[in-house]
Amino acid sequence: MNQDWQNHLATRQATITEGVVHDFGDAAAERAAAETGDIMCDLSQFGLLRVSGEDAQSFLQNLLSNDIRETDSGRAQLSSFNNAKGRMLASMLVWKQGDDYLLQMPRGLCEAMRKKLSMYVLRSKVKISDISDERVCIGVSGDKALATLHGVYAALPSDSMTAVQADDTILIRRDAQRVQIVTSSSRAGEIWQTLSAVAAPAGSPCWDWLDIRAGVPFILPQTQEAFVPQMVNFELIGGINFKKGCYPGQEVVARMHYLGKAKRRMYLARVMTDSAPLPGDKVFSAADPTQPCGEVVNAAQAAHGGFELLAVVQTESADAFPVHLGALTGPRLEFEPLPYALP
Repeated sequence: MNQDWQNHLATRQATITEGVVHDFGDAAAERAAAETGDIMCDLSQFGLLRVSGEDAQSFLQNLLSNDIRETDSGRAQLSSFNNAKGRMLASMLVWKQGDDYLLQMPRGLCEAMRKKLSMYVLRSKVKISDISDERVCIGVSGDKALATLHGVYAALPSDSMTAVQADDTILIRRDAQRVQIVTSSSRAGEIWQTLSAVAAPAGSPCWDWLDIRAGVPFILPQTQEAFVPQMVNFELIGGINFKKGCYPGQEVVARMHYLGKAKRRMYLARVMTDSAPLPGDKVFSAADPTQPCGEVVNAAQAAHGGFELLAVVQTESADAFPVHLGALTGPRLEFEPLPYALP
């Protein structure tokens, strides 16, 4: 986390652990505000890689699952970087700023992905750098907060994944209720102060919970190489372009789309437990008690007790059997509808 920004948050009673804001003193109230009110969150759980140079577009076009040519100053996109077997090494939010492309992903993946992507540079005129501490990302949610933000900027992005740039700041519409701001640390302080009139400061887990409710997964170190993109519904949320050229794992991803059917899908569920589910935790059903039928992708504490999570589960198990966390004797997953339809 940018040190100036960390100092700013600390003066506002932020509890910061390993560069991530856990809460501002009342995590339960913050979760309630995230559900029904207006909040602003520091998003330092994510980092930023900058891909620059005259070959940046073609370089990323050959590596990512989406069509990078459709990303410009007015549009962002979700995408993934996969291994040769089509398994996801990282999922990311991508946008263009000036001539550079910015890749936002969980901070714990940034350095490994910077090194991995750099292996493909070869003679390309491309530079990949980690600028996580050079920019500040703020998540804003709620009607009043967005209206206040509209008073600061002449225009807000209107549709999901559209973007608006204003000087050194970019605003990205994540969904109907949420906008992400990426800016300098000095400008971030001014924005935070303005929003504080209507929005409650909330810890990063609140934004993670909103992503879970939106059915948007993020690959973490514990789940690298666990999923083909369709398993986490990536084609349903705009993370795959099936008409673009080749990229690592493209044949596997395309074959599943055109010739097969995903036997595992990502579901939204609630589970009542005192212990936080972790990415990579296994889930079980009576379909085969000896083998897990899936695993947790992301999880966050819910506003009204327990946890909500995204889990990739065998479709036959999700349709026909109770699914339990950790073991058949573990707490049961109560499936909830995603904001988009599964095939």
